[in-house]
Amino acid sequence: MDSAPTLPGAHPQFGVHPPARRTIVHLSDTHLLAANRPLGGRYDTAANLEATMAAVTRTGVRPDAIVVTGDLTDLGEPDAYRSLRATVEPFAGALGAPVIWVAGNHDERPALRAGLLDGASTQEPVTGVWDLGGLRLIALDSSVPGWHHGDLDADQLAWLSKVLAEPAPLGTVVALHHPPLPSHIPFFDILELRHQAELAEVLAGSDVRAILAGHLHYSTSGTFAGIPVSVAAATCYTMNLQRPPASVNGMDAGQSFHLVHVYDDAITHTVVPVVEAETSEYFSPEWVAAMARLTPEERLEAFSRKPTV
Repeated sequence: MDSAPTLPGAHPQFGVHPPARRTIVHLSDTHLLAANRPLGGRYDTAANLEATMAAVTRTGVRPDAIVVTGDLTDLGEPDAYRSLRATVEPFAGALGAPVIWVAGNHDERPALRAGLLDGASTQEPVTGVWDLGGLRLIALDSSVPGWHHGDLDADQLAWLSKVLAEPAPLGTVVALHHPPLPSHIPFFDILELRHQAELAEVLAGSDVRAILAGHLHYSTSGTFAGIPVSVAAATCYTMNLQRPPASVNGMDAGQSFHLVHVYDDAITHTVVPVVEAETSEYFSPEWVAAMARLTPEERLEAFSRKPTV
């Protein structure tokens, strides 16, 4: 394997794991409306997306890609796709990262293709393959025109099987909207991904190391066919899980995104809250630099040993 890239501000290696080889920013469920009409009469989806991008900027990360896992707009309006593109692409360009758009159940394939991909306005699934310096990212389209549940038809599964026939140097990450996971919220199971068993057969024995998804408007994780699945919460609004499952509803709080760090033998999915809060200043670049000047034994003595009472 090639060596990990050296980036400005990359952390020194204090533990057994070297720095991540690749980093992905994972957003989901932006749900923009044309003319920025408030979603459901209450959610300012454009302002919440701007706040999310500001939070990403504050991390200082220089990602290899920005992946947005579906429900890019709420009604599939062409103007909403144009607004989304005008907002996100300059932000991604400043970070030097490609944007990978994934279709969701609220999206309309023809308008998505025209507005975000400069493609033909067709009902063909919005799929793609990206080489992120040896890490392969495959976008699937689990949307079903005219419906809100998810599905992957035989043609798309056959295409996925063909792509996965040849492994990638750093493995593969699959992104789709509907997660192949159960939900404890009843109405989400009505809108679940169909043909999960067939998907599991295609993924069996492949180099897929992680699955990224959205749809649920809350962060969760699990495994599918032995592969870790990570669901990012929405940028527009999230689900208030402090209620019994049958009465869970949306709230304008708790928005977050994920930082996906790809290591040789592990992939981590870090939930980053969008909210700004007062933060202490104990740990700093100067503190890290001071630790870097010490030997491993000196670092343990300086930071790990408990004070004597």
